[in-house]
This record gives sequence, C-alpha cells and structure tokens, in this order.
Amino acid sequence: MAKVTILGSGGFGLSLAVMCAGAGHDVTVWSKFRDEIDTIKRAGELKSKLPGVMIPQNIALTTDISDVKGSDLVILGIPTKFCRSVCEEAKPYVDKSSIVVNTAKGLEPVTLKLMSEVTDECFPENKTAVLSGPSHAEEIGRGIPTTIVVASRDRDVSYYVQNTLSNRTFRIYVNDDVVGCEVGGSLKNIIALAAGVCDGLGLGDNTKAALMTRGLTEIARIGIAMGAKRETFAGLTGLGDLIVTCTSMHSRNRRAGILIGQGVSAEEAVRRVGTVEGYECTRNAYELSHRLGIEMPITEQLYGVLFGGVTPKESIDALMSRPKKNETEDGFLGRAEV
Repeated sequence: MAKVTILGSGGFGLSLAVMCAGAGHDVTVWSKFRDEIDTIKRAGELKSKLPGVMIPQNIALTTDISDVKGSDLVILGIPTKFCRSVCEEAKPYVDKSSIVVNTAKGLEPVTLKLMSEVTDECFPENKTAVLSGPSHAEEIGRGIPTTIVVASRDRDVSYYVQNTLSNRTFRIYVNDDVVGCEVGGSLKNIIALAAGVCDGLGLGDNTKAALMTRGLTEIARIGIAMGAKRETFAGLTGLGDLIVTCTSMHSRNRRAGILIGQGVSAEEAVRRVGTVEGYECTRNAYELSHRLGIEMPITEQLYGVLFGGVTPKESIDALMSRPKKNETEDGFLGRAEV
C-alpha cells in the first residue's frame, strides 16, 4: 500500500483517487475549492466533474495543501495553465522522497514548456514522471479497463509507478520517451477539437480519418523536432490517445469543436463545455511551431478559426487546396514533404 495524494478534484483527479482507493492505497484528494470538497462530503459525488461516480468514504478530502506531507506519490490532476502555481504552492510541503507524477496534457502558456519541464523546475530534488494515454475519467472511475503509459527519465521511477498503480482495471506500460509521450498527449487535443468541428459541420468519416491521420503526422513532426522518438507516436500516447479523444463524446475537446462547427463562437463553446485543453494548446502549439520552424497546417487553420476570425468552411477549403505532396517520400532537393 502506498500513500497517494492527488492535487486537484477535477474529473481525472477524482477518477484516479477512486481507482487508487479501490486498489488498497491510502488516498488523499486536495482541492483549492472548499465548495467542491463540501459537495463531495455531502453528496458522495461531484456531479459537475464526475457525475455518477461515487467517491468512497475512505478517501480523505482536504483544502490544506500541507497534507501532501509524507506521500509516496504526489499526482498532479491540475489543468495545464494552473500547474506551475499549484506546484509552487505545494513545494514547501512535498517530501524530497516523494515521486511527483503529472497527468496534465498541454504546453505552459508563454514559456511553451512541457509539463515535465515545469515539474522538474518546481521540484528539482524530486523524481518526476508523466502519466499519459487514452484515459477518460468517466471510464477510469467506473473501473472500465484502461491502459496508459508512465514515462520518466529514471526508469526505476517508471517501474515503481507501474508496479504501484497497475491493477486489474488499470494497466500501465513503461516508456522512456518523456517528450514523445507528453507531446502526443498534449497536441492530440488540438486534433480532437478540429475533429469536433468536422462533426459539427456534418462532414463524413472520410474527412475525420484524413484529419486524424494527417494530424498525427503533425504531432510527430513537432515531437521529433523536440527530441521525441518517432515510434512513440504509434503507441498509446500518440495514436491511442488521438483515437479516443477524436471519437468519444466524453471528450470535451470534441464536444467544443462540434459546437464551433455548428456556428457557436469558440469562446462560447469553451464556456459551455468547461475545461477545453485544446483551445489554449492550439495557440501555444501555433507559437511553438513558428519558434521551431515546423509547418503544422491543421494547427494553423484551427488557430485561425479559434482566434483569427476564419470560418470552419474556409479552413477546410484552405487545407484541401494546399500544394500537392508526397505522403512519405522526401521532396525534391532533399526537402521533406509536409
């Protein structure tokens, strides 16, 4: 049995808490919001974040971040844009022996850093890891078989997380490619948002298949430029996460995209759905692609839809009328096709 503290009472954090408690671990959930903690204590669930999943009474609930002391695992279930501030708040109380595990998928605004870079900066004396892969909170919390990946620069840390958290409904693979796992898990939200736009426009399976396939190419292209391994993007944190997020109505990114495709403004779609990581990630990935000199045509067009006044139909037309390319071959003069 391990002492596990989960920072964040969102759907994913709560689902991991339920899963860990069911596997026999000593679990504490911290939230910044007293009303969420009080709601769980009163109703036994948090319908706004994880409806229908009851939170066991043996899970400790707190708004005191100092309760993170003595944890074997500190799991961050915090939206990307708040990750650093919560890490800094928790830092004085996190034991040096605690392993810090991040689950947020995205790029930090302004710095455009991966979340592993943020946690390494905030906890320089701690071992850190990343959990990523196709994993809807609604299904983890209900004990539906789920398979994800743990990645760390220290393989012993990965094995510890794998051995500690794996159980009969939650299977964890080890992958040493931290950058690849993070890039795949983060940028797939952009493609899922675009897939939702296609659904909202009433386009067909052909369109979505093309979008997902070429989207994965974009994700891999920028990931490799950042030092990732190509094969990672064919795995759970690449193709696997892309499939589940582009096709499921559990996906907030897809649901927001559907609204946008139906004519709702991007800002209003995000307001209706809630946390939509792909919204800010599109802006951040667009900026990062320009910084690295990597062409990402789907991301660029979605950026125009979300922030530049481009209509979804105009973005589709722009993608379909791009110069003709070879799918896998290098172009003339040794220049890779994009």
